[in-house]
Amino acid sequence: MIGRRDVLRGGAGLASLPLAAGLARPALAQGRGAQGRGAQGTAGDAPLKIGMVTTLSGPGGYLGQDIRDGFALAMAMREGRLGGTPVTLLVEDDALKPGQGKQIAERFVQNEKIRLLTGIVFSNVLNAVAPDVLDAGCLYVSPNASPSNLAGRECHRNFWSVAWQNDGLHESAGQAAVNLGYRRMFILAPNYQAGKDAITGFKRQYRGEIAGEVYTRLDQTDYAAEMAQIRAAAPDAVYQFHPGGLGIAFLKQYVQAGLLERVPMVLASPSMDSNTLAAVGEAALGVHVTAQWNSDLDNAANRRFMQAFTAKYARMPTYYAQQGYDTALAIGAALEGTGGRIDDTEAFRRAMNPAKFESPRGRFAFGPNQHPVQDWYLIKVARGADGRPALVTQGKVLENHGDAYAAQCRL
Repeated sequence: MIGRRDVLRGGAGLASLPLAAGLARPALAQGRGAQGRGAQGTAGDAPLKIGMVTTLSGPGGYLGQDIRDGFALAMAMREGRLGGTPVTLLVEDDALKPGQGKQIAERFVQNEKIRLLTGIVFSNVLNAVAPDVLDAGCLYVSPNASPSNLAGRECHRNFWSVAWQNDGLHESAGQAAVNLGYRRMFILAPNYQAGKDAITGFKRQYRGEIAGEVYTRLDQTDYAAEMAQIRAAAPDAVYQFHPGGLGIAFLKQYVQAGLLERVPMVLASPSMDSNTLAAVGEAALGVHVTAQWNSDLDNAANRRFMQAFTAKYARMPTYYAQQGYDTALAIGAALEGTGGRIDDTEAFRRAMNPAKFESPRGRFAFGPNQHPVQDWYLIKVARGADGRPALVTQGKVLENHGDAYAAQCRL
């Protein structure tokens, strides 16, 4: 069953997403916009419609919520426009079901004639949705899911990732484990495309011994068997990739089993974001994380993002919120370059690929496969200025890092 539809015009479409004082409240979809672009990017009176298929329910629900909210924030800060073009964002929940995501995307494309889509969190959903969207000549800009196949031999002129290529998260963690001197690692990830990319990416950079390699279920909530395997293997440290609620469940059980005191963890950002940290609390002190962004990065774009997000939503953003925000900025830069038109996909591509936007993460570029080239940071859970556990940036792990699949892409 398809769930509720959210219609966001400048981020003000839902009572649950109020604009805070100090942010401009854009007008709802009305009359002729600043550049008069229709729903398909042609001349017309209606705002440009963007379709967002994302996960809003279940253990991974907050990931999609933060992507939606980050994207909506960028719209709200620009009075309902991206690149000067008035925009309406239509959001629906895929519930982490590939078939449901495919159904929503088909309706967006076929019935509503939407030509620009975004939002998918999980790679198994994206792999079900992307072929039909791209075959229909539409554009897809990913704020999260970035599986290896779409970065390499199956890359497409109309597909971009603004987050990272899946492996990059885990390559940075592998490099961090090396830098931290861990010689024997036990590694775990869910048994789906992004989980397989996680293990592959970690091992690509990690040069030590793998003491154990385990694939968990994507819907798993009880990790007692895995805790026993880790205890028996007695590794120097553990690397695990479990995004959203899966990661919270894993970490809580890891702490309850008394393992974190004896076997430290090195994680990528999906396994330790601000929500995960709030759920685990003091027990996470000392855990190392790698990410392409953190809330404490000292640059003007990040300061603007953090001030606006916390004012608007009264909570800390996760990496997913920042990625949703950057996705909107990237689309806005492309729309500015095309005068708001998306009917000429090659013109949109020429405007998109220079990545003419200021990212809160700092340096950002698209590689030859239209996936990010960026820096990766080592972050540690330590006490912040208020004495509470916080994610504190330690320095860079990898600089100007692309992905291993770009050479296979023939754009």
